[in-house]
Amino acid sequence: MKQKFSRTISDENIHVLDPFTGTGTFITRLLQSGLIQKKDLIRKYTNELHANEIVLLAYYIAAVNIENAFHDLIGVDAEYKPFDGIVLTDTFQMGESDKSEELFSEMFPQNSERVEAQKKAPIRIIVGNPPYSIGQRSANDNAQNQSYEILDNRIAKTYAELSNAGLNKSLYDAYIKAFRWATDRIEDNGIICFVSNGAWIDGNSQDGFRKSLAHEFSDIYVFNLRGNQRTSGELSRKEGGKIFGSGSRTPISITLLVKNKNATHETAKIYYNDIGDYLKREDKLKIISDYGTVSNPKIEWKTLKPNEHGDWINHRNDQFGTFVSLQPENKFDLKCKSVFNTNAVGVATNRDVWVYNFSRNRLKQNMTSMIEFYNQQQISYHKAKEINNELNIGAFVDENLKKIKWTRSLKKSALNAIAYSYRSDKTVKSLYRPFCSLNLYYHKPFIESPGLSSRLFPSKDTQNLIIGVTGMGANKDFSVMVSNKTTDIQLIMNGQFFPLYYYEENNHQQLSAFDTNDDEYIQRDAVSNFIHEQAQRIYGNRISKEDIFYYVYGILHNQEYRKAFTDDLKKMLPRIPLVDETKIFWKFSKAGRALAELHINYETIPTHPNVKVLINGTDKTDNFADLHDVNYKVMKMRFPKKDQKDQIIYNSQIRIENIPLKAYEYIVNGKSAIEWILERYQVKVDKKSGIKNDPNDWSKEVGNPRYILDLLLSIINVSVQTMEIVDNLPKLEFDKK
Repeated sequence: MKQKFSRTISDENIHVLDPFTGTGTFITRLLQSGLIQKKDLIRKYTNELHANEIVLLAYYIAAVNIENAFHDLIGVDAEYKPFDGIVLTDTFQMGESDKSEELFSEMFPQNSERVEAQKKAPIRIIVGNPPYSIGQRSANDNAQNQSYEILDNRIAKTYAELSNAGLNKSLYDAYIKAFRWATDRIEDNGIICFVSNGAWIDGNSQDGFRKSLAHEFSDIYVFNLRGNQRTSGELSRKEGGKIFGSGSRTPISITLLVKNKNATHETAKIYYNDIGDYLKREDKLKIISDYGTVSNPKIEWKTLKPNEHGDWINHRNDQFGTFVSLQPENKFDLKCKSVFNTNAVGVATNRDVWVYNFSRNRLKQNMTSMIEFYNQQQISYHKAKEINNELNIGAFVDENLKKIKWTRSLKKSALNAIAYSYRSDKTVKSLYRPFCSLNLYYHKPFIESPGLSSRLFPSKDTQNLIIGVTGMGANKDFSVMVSNKTTDIQLIMNGQFFPLYYYEENNHQQLSAFDTNDDEYIQRDAVSNFIHEQAQRIYGNRISKEDIFYYVYGILHNQEYRKAFTDDLKKMLPRIPLVDETKIFWKFSKAGRALAELHINYETIPTHPNVKVLINGTDKTDNFADLHDVNYKVMKMRFPKKDQKDQIIYNSQIRIENIPLKAYEYIVNGKSAIEWILERYQVKVDKKSGIKNDPNDWSKEVGNPRYILDLLLSIINVSVQTMEIVDNLPKLEFDKK
């Protein structure tokens, strides 16, 4: 206020609003801060401080806290003054219509008067901690974002319209709505300061949000407190402690926005500070406390210069845009100018606990039980609807998670009176997480988002390969993995999958008299004609589409490529460079083929020659396969100590020793392949459903009691061999940003 407007928060007509006050912390601390002079205190308290809260209990607590803080300042002998600046209301609804005034009017007659008074107030400062939710996590969750027609339209016309991202769902998150609402509320001059989710700072979907902020404000200060715990491994350790402890997993930022209509610069001056890596929560809070104010000269503000894409930090590399896109603009476009003519997201079930299991028998029991309960529910609903035609399906069904997991599509099926039965032919082998196969009940009514998996693997006998890459909005470093079976969307985070082939149903009526193809499906190339022609022109006519497929897998493992385009790969799907020399192409293609063979046939890779298997303390590396009195079951494998990774305690009898530390360098989807085995191959019971998932069941059903031990030993060697291939890939040079 002093720097930009030559005013202070204590001055007359500087109205302050906390639109999501909770228990009134911000207004209480403002009163206690000494920023309001004593001579202005009564005027400020009675006329110029405002707070909104929609939760009744929090509203009462906030009023008490604010009133107590005020009366502590003016003295116990002064006349008691209630805080009339607090309103029981939905802040977002205040900009929609007169409904906000009616919300609690019968319960609190004065509330409508307070709403009206606040609407007329010239708010100049908006401060607070906006709510955070991004809709429902499931159909069993009633926390869906409420729609606000005017506010949502403003977001569509500003943040969404300026965005180049394909998905804009996150722009309607409550905390983003808070920024839009506050921006419009302070009109031409004012200051907004929010403590909020900080994912917007570098999120791909928030590019339009950042562009809009830069145009609508004159000065922007962003203090990034990090703390994103939706990461893992080294990235998680760098993010450091969670600012709100167990109450937050997202990154947190303090964002201060200044809107000054008299500013001479067209776009905002943007100042940025990153609190740093590896800091504990207590360290972060001490730093904030020591700084005290945004104007503290000790704060090393970095001036940001946004690029044309709306990147504020981690600018993408312009060279990346010159490469060939992996993804086509339109699926199955045979004239596309991309590497593949189609791609697919992985399977997203929204009921993993029910439709995935190590045990085929247990999976059958779970799904049979759930389907029977579903059928009972849909029959009961339609009987009840005969009595009450207005009966809502969501309000009627039993949400007991021990009996069923409802999703939007399954409720729609019940609404349409569709009955189902268990089908044994719908159980397939699926790659659920890196090097972890599970049985999947792939029956579309029970798969919320089946994607195009049925076009990639239309039958159990279908032969195909798919390359999975990290998808948009991921908070893990870029990864890539090949598979030869149906894959879960989180095999690689938010996975996008690019196939060697796709399949079409064989319509025999359209076959010519000379076509003897009696197969149920016709195989089509998914590697595009465009990239095939380009590769043949550069590298020679012997190049096949399969060679290109493996070239892609090789390139995506190249460390120079990943390092040069780290920021690009966080914001978009990969683009593939075509190397200049034919011999380099072949090195990448052959390396990609070797990697794919390792990663597809991982169960058959022999034990690494240096690794030892100790049974009851005795080295049995060479003959443990012949032992019959050994317990090969696992409960939970672990390291002897957190940082002692050269050994793994398999169970009470078995210990693996002399594991090459090089193996842990093979990171896929956020953690080493070995640690994926330790995480996934343990006995788990889901708390909500009570469903048990026991990897020992898989060992029993495949007829190999040593399956998990063999798998662990194989993955150690797979990891070492992978890194040997990656380390020997041709070195590539790319332009600097």
